Amino acid sequence: MSAEEAAVRAIGQVQGEPRWDEGLSPAEFKLAFRNHPAGVAVVTADAGDGPAGLTATSVFSVSAEPPLLVFSISRQSSAAPVLLAADTLVVNLLGTDQLEVARLFATSGVDRFADTSIWDRLISGEPYIPGAHAWLRGRVINRMEAGTSTVVVVHALQAKQPAERDAEVARPLVYHNRTWHELSDRSKLR
Repeated sequence: MSAEEAAVRAIGQVQGEPRWDEGLSPAEFKLAFRNHPAGVAVVTADAGDGPAGLTATSVFSVSAEPPLLVFSISRQSSAAPVLLAADTLVVNLLGTDQLEVARLFATSGVDRFADTSIWDRLISGEPYIPGAHAWLRGRVINRMEAGTSTVVVVHALQAKQPAERDAEVARPLVYHNRTWHELSDRSKLR
């Protein structure tokens, strides 16, 4: 490639090439990630004024030593003020049997904690979902603003994990292409 071609390409003037200085539109960005599946979790906390929570597909592990996980939250979410003010929180990793819980915590304008049969409090005070396949209680150690969201880094302090035999048959809840899916032995590639 000549220096002139490289300069033209760098400023995005080649037909069909992205403009490197503008970035994708929100719709283009969402479309790019639509076919990238993600596990489903409900993040819960109480900063002192009552419980709050939301469904998240942005949860992922960062480090085993120390045990760190990350998730992001839109600052426009009704749960954002509580989740961003809390020092500790719980990340509830959901299976397909918690689909209705995932839907509830993804719905705006409802009392997500009205049904007291689906949640409880840990001894340390945080709200959590006892029926979740696994949950991790952690201390927030960092927050970083990123666009219209905040990235939250959590140091895992405590967890409820399935027994190894139960983990083998667990059916994780996955979000892909704007709908819910189940991972199972049938979806396993051999």
